[in-house]
This record gives sequence, C-alpha cells and structure tokens, in this order.
Amino acid sequence: MPLPERSDVTARLREALLGADFTADGLLELLGAPAYAALARSETVPALRATRGDGGLETLVRLFLLQRSVPRARVERVLPVEPLLQSGWLVEGTDGLPGEGGDAGVAAGLRATVDVRPYGGPDGEDWFIVSDLGCAVGGAGGIGSRDEGVVLGVGGASTTLAGITVRTPVASALDVGTGSGIQALHAAQHATRVTATDLNPRALHCTRLTLALSGAPEADLREGSLYEPVAGETYDLIVSNPPFVISPGARLTYRDGGMGGDDLCRSIVQQAGDRLNEGGYAQFLANWQHVEGEEWTERVRSWVPRGCDAWIVQREVQDITQYAELWLRDAGDHRTDPAEYAARYDAWLDEFEARKTKGVGFGWITLRRSGSAEPSVTIEEWPHPVEQPLGETVRAHFARQDYLRTHDDAALLADHFTLAAEVVQEQVGLPGAEDPEHVVLRQHRGMRRATKVDTVGAGFAGVCDGTLSAGRILDAIAQLTGEEPVTLRDRTPAQIRLLVEQGFLEPVGR
Repeated sequence: MPLPERSDVTARLREALLGADFTADGLLELLGAPAYAALARSETVPALRATRGDGGLETLVRLFLLQRSVPRARVERVLPVEPLLQSGWLVEGTDGLPGEGGDAGVAAGLRATVDVRPYGGPDGEDWFIVSDLGCAVGGAGGIGSRDEGVVLGVGGASTTLAGITVRTPVASALDVGTGSGIQALHAAQHATRVTATDLNPRALHCTRLTLALSGAPEADLREGSLYEPVAGETYDLIVSNPPFVISPGARLTYRDGGMGGDDLCRSIVQQAGDRLNEGGYAQFLANWQHVEGEEWTERVRSWVPRGCDAWIVQREVQDITQYAELWLRDAGDHRTDPAEYAARYDAWLDEFEARKTKGVGFGWITLRRSGSAEPSVTIEEWPHPVEQPLGETVRAHFARQDYLRTHDDAALLADHFTLAAEVVQEQVGLPGAEDPEHVVLRQHRGMRRATKVDTVGAGFAGVCDGTLSAGRILDAIAQLTGEEPVTLRDRTPAQIRLLVEQGFLEPVGR
C-alpha cells in the first residue's frame, strides 16, 4: 500500500500529536519506566494496562504503538480523522489482536496503517519516525519473516550510528540506505543539503514522512542501490547503517546485503573515498568475517580507501553459531516448522564453512578524507561501555592524529599540554605497600579508556596544566628522581604520544 504524503495532512497530524503530548517524554510519564522498558522488548501488556483511560495520549499509544483498533469517536477527539482516512493514515476495521481479556476481534473502529513513533532529538526536539507496523523496537507485531520490502524503525544500530556521527556544520550530507530516515533527520540539523538513497521505494516514502512529521527540511530522495543514485557527486558527510548481515542469500533486503560474505560492507567503505570532499567524514556500522588463517585487523585495513584516515572499532565478536541463531530469531524462523528452522540453520553454517569463517565481528568504521601521504589507520577492539554521543570524541580523535603526524619528538617536548577533563588516577598494589605496583589513568567520558603508566607518566600527567612545556616538566621530574635529563627526554616521548593519541592529554591551543 502506498503511504500518504500530503503535506497538509502531515502538518495537521504533527500539530495533533504534539497537542496530545505524544512525545518521548510524554510516553515515559504516561507508561512509567517499567512499561516503557517492556515496550522496548516488544512486550505490550504493561502498556495496554497503562492506557486503559480515554485520554488523547492513551488513544495515540494504542493506535500507533500498540496497533490496536480504537473507537472512531475517541480518535476524532485527538486527530483530524477525515483527511487521515482519505490519505490512508487510518483505515476502518478491527485489529484481530487478542483483547485484554484474551478474546480476539475487538469492536470495529479505526486502526493505523503505519507505525508513528516519538523520538527525542539530541537537543530536546520532538521528532517522529515512520516505519512499517511492528518494525520499530517495541513494535507490537514483531518483524518476523514478512515481506522483504519492510521498512524498519528505530533500533539500537540506528541510534548507535546517530550517536557516533560527527555533527559539525557541513554543506552536504549523504545517507546511504536511509530506511525510515533516522540518519537523514539527524543530518538535516547541521547540513545545508541532505541526500538520501535507498533501493526500496517504500523506504523513501517513510523517510519523506519522517522528515515532514518531525518538522525537518525536505531531503533529496533518490531510489537505487548504495552509491548508484549519486554517481559523480561528493559530500562532506556520508553515513550508512547498511544491510550488513552476512547470510546465505538475500531473503530479507532490510538486513541481508545480497553480496557474498562481508562484500557489501567492504564495497560501501572502499567506494566512500571517491565520494568524500577534503576533510569530510564517512561513518558506517558493519559486520566483517573472522577467517581462518587471516587477522581480522588486516581484513578491515584493506577496506580503507586511499587518501583517507580511518578509525575502526570492533565492539563485539560472535562465533558462527551465535550469529546464525541471532538472525534466525530476528526473522522469526525459530517460530516456524522445526525442520524448516533446522534447514535454514544448516544452510547458514554451510555458508560460513565454505568461506572458512569462524566468527563475525561488529563495529564502527569512520573514514576522514585527509589526503595525507601517511594516512593514520587505527584499528582496535573495544567491547567496554562508552558514553554516547561520541561524535565529538570521534572528531577529536582525528584532530589528534593530525597533531601527532606533524609533531616529531622534539616538537612534542617543546609543546604544552593539559590533562583532559574527568581523568582520574588509580594506584594498584598490595595494602600497606610503600609504592604501587602500577598506576592507571582512567577516563570517565567518551570512550572511557584506561591505560597503565609508569611513575614518570603519572607524575607528568598530573602536573600538565598548560603552564610548562613537556621538556621542562621532564627536567623537573629528572631532578626529583635523580635520573639523567637527557635519558628521560629520550624515553618518555613515546608514552606522551600514547597519552595524546588516546585522549588523556590535550595539546594547548590545538
């Protein structure tokens, strides 16, 4: 069914939704934290109990989030029913779902044809994400293995990508495989021009609705696969949460890449280099294979296009059985005939065996077009908790790479540094011991890193307030410890460089 796109209808609907406090904050207040969390797990009973009243917010929650049929008279008190019926937002009929007492087939009323979900913007904006029914996190129906043209709503992957994206003002941004338009919506807040592509025309309909309902500027929407619709064009920012699942075949286009193994992720990363303006960023979520006899770090390093710096973070690794089970459950295959489930599971393992794949990594890939003859490529495994949003942390990482690339050891010692905010020092050792076995510096923001340092490194970091140069500080430490100043100046720059690279120390005036 084509989705309604009349601007007058979307404008009136936005006004009605806001008037009923159908917002992220409004939902939390109405449902309470336990029911709100249960809805995110696709458990609807607590939310049904919390929406037994006949107020406007209860009506909208039942209509759009719980996919329940609501008596027309109740809906008319909240929404402009006639234009919504004409446009296809609402239809008459029953939902066919069990009622609170367990009986199916509730009284006839009005029901929604799309999922409209409140979504809080980074600066408190009230946004709305439009997707297919049951295809947002907490959707009442569950995604299951339905038609391949399904359009997903908000999920953990999409919010993760939105959180790590660099949000500096740019002239142009590109969202590849836009889906319901979440990344395009975020980009519209800091990009003069936003282009969004998708192979699924229904996804472009949803993106247009998401932007309109959220009060955001229109985007340039183009149908086609990956970069094909924007051939020859370049951008300051490229983002993509692609269909990165490594699977046998391409049964579900919303998640399966349709290329062998991790080829889709490799292609979208490699081809980004030619589509980035100087200084531009490209940021992706991706899966990559862990193949027998091959280091995964070298595999993803080969994806980095020429002329680009890169920061690749592996957040999780699953063995092939865990991975297959995760995505079989995502498609609802575990609820099908046991023999059919077993056959699909077996096919997945056959695919991995043929490719000598022993595990699958998931993580973030950020490129920056630097044009440097000596590109900086950082590849690391970091499964630990981080503090979102990380966009500024990502931007600062590449700024530090620029600094380190242009400062040799002599320049490093001549410069001044300050200790980054919210870094604490921990001393580890036996109780009562005069000296610690080792010292740890720990960040409480951003990546929340921890790194061991020796006593010189700890003392150096502790007095970095931008007043003295690094060389002067080392000379003072040498005088206190009795070590030769020249020796200390020779062996310490590597430790300073590491502390700068990881964000514990910040060059003054950078």
